Amino acid sequence: VIGHPKYQESRRIAIFLSMPDEIQTEEIIKDIFKQGKECFIPRYKPHSNHMDMLKLSSAEDISSLALTSWNILQPRDDDSAREEALAGGGLDLIFMPGLGFDKKGNRLGRGKGYYDTYLERCMKHPRGKPYTIALAFREQICESVPVAENDVQVDEVLYEDC
Repeated sequence: VIGHPKYQESRRIAIFLSMPDEIQTEEIIKDIFKQGKECFIPRYKPHSNHMDMLKLSSAEDISSLALTSWNILQPRDDDSAREEALAGGGLDLIFMPGLGFDKKGNRLGRGKGYYDTYLERCMKHPRGKPYTIALAFREQICESVPVAENDVQVDEVLYEDC
């Protein structure tokens, strides 16, 4: 990931805070700050498919985040001091989680459509849709995954030995 050309050229990057069954992103987040890039993380709105990408001030900032009922760390609902990526300069790159992927860029998420809805909003931003990279284990690569018409394909799926 660190050597990927899209990562190297990106300045504003959104990345998920990994759950135990996902590719661990902590070292990538540390590198984002080490390289002087801007880091944004998801804040999911419960009982909806709305998600914002809010700016982290440092890798250590993660320890100040609240734990949701899904056991995901994210900024608190009343945290209005953080920049939302689309209210500012948009994003260059989004690293995406998922449960399954195929080699055509189809992604099976957790069923709420948070990333698909967010990418639709990105397309309306003056900067347009950021490049998207899904981070996966080789075991998550399938022949095909079911898709709906509002599912947005990822630009690239990175996994071991791909």
